[in-house]
Amino acid sequence: MTTAQTYADLGEAAWRWVLDQVRWDDGPWIPESVPHEGGPPADRDGMHSGTGGLAHVLAEVRKTRPWSDEEVALAAGIATRIRANLATTTTYSYFDGLVSDLGVLSALRVDGAEQAIARLADLATDDGWDQPWIAEPPYDPHTRISDVTLGTAGNLLGALWAHRHGTPGAAGLAHRAADILLAEGEPTEAGTNWYFVPRRFAVDAPPERRDRQMPNWSHGLAGIAATLAVAGRELGRPDLVEAARSGAEHLVTLGDTGDDGFVLPHVIPDQADMDHVTYTWCHGPTGTSLLFTALEHAGVEEVAGETPAQWQRRCLHSVRTSGVPERLHPGFWDNDGRCCGTAGVGDVFLDAWQRRGVEDDLAFAVVLGDALVERAIVEGDRACWRFTEHRNEEPLLPPGVGWMQGVAGIAAYLLRLARVLREGRTTPAVTRLDTWWNVP
Repeated sequence: MTTAQTYADLGEAAWRWVLDQVRWDDGPWIPESVPHEGGPPADRDGMHSGTGGLAHVLAEVRKTRPWSDEEVALAAGIATRIRANLATTTTYSYFDGLVSDLGVLSALRVDGAEQAIARLADLATDDGWDQPWIAEPPYDPHTRISDVTLGTAGNLLGALWAHRHGTPGAAGLAHRAADILLAEGEPTEAGTNWYFVPRRFAVDAPPERRDRQMPNWSHGLAGIAATLAVAGRELGRPDLVEAARSGAEHLVTLGDTGDDGFVLPHVIPDQADMDHVTYTWCHGPTGTSLLFTALEHAGVEEVAGETPAQWQRRCLHSVRTSGVPERLHPGFWDNDGRCCGTAGVGDVFLDAWQRRGVEDDLAFAVVLGDALVERAIVEGDRACWRFTEHRNEEPLLPPGVGWMQGVAGIAAYLLRLARVLREGRTTPAVTRLDTWWNVP
């Protein structure tokens, strides 16, 4: 049996490898993967693959031990870069913009949130936030996005996080974003639906593009409804809670409830180059389970005849019985990161165990930790992981560095797993703007 110390040592070795990749050029930056040629990437400060994500590892390290001088300098460098750009940035997503910045600043316990909220408010229009990267055509000029990672729901989630921390202006921005999001809902026979891109911006697009849905967490209904649920609770707005419940009522009609589980398609309609179902944080029942704890937080008692807690257990059951983390066939579970793989699933299962104490959840978190131990590439006191792209002639990808798709996010999971095994259910979890309602 793997010991807590083994997970802790591997987590520290992984974090040491990440720290080795930090470079300095007008502040710290990291490459997306190693080896790397050239200078800092465009999204160098973001949470997804930039130094912003390292702040979340530092928050986990702080739970285990004091920061080293190297880590103190890194934290200061990240904070300086983030705050210097708040007044002029034109990006705002949870992955790489102002919402990312709000999470990073809180992880580092430094100020700047008020400026980030003010900038988010300045960038808002009457019906949302511009998305200049959206292709025209098939989408209309000034297309908006509703999802929780790139669009309006993400901005709402960031405003709620800032509001919970007492940031001036955050409540007003949250109400504004919630109203924009409500206006994009589309009624269905079962409830309310939200699309990644509202269909009013794609009236001239072909039907397969106009009607495409990714219903799980990152780009779809699950993330949007969860955000409305926690917004309703935090802002004292029953209309938002009801909208979230209505969204969940529609969502469950899109999925498979067989074998005591619940899974949604990755994409609707299916695409030939994608699995029908995946089990990740981004597009699977791992992330979708966060909707049901959000509804529970908001006081919703029932969705389609079952409690939110029962729906959450269905999601987790589907993940646990899916075959994850085994690589059952080429393309199945080729990723061990937070967004699309093992570490992200493990973190949600640790949340679930600390929340409810179901021993199967902790046992599965350990299974996932063991897979990370087995797949680690260890050289001395350094460790990294190489994910797999089975369609490539050389299937092993270069090791990623950052939070969502790299070694940094895996390191944080291993450090947390070790801490939970040592200290038990009551050890404090690191709260973040995308999961705070999911932890005790």
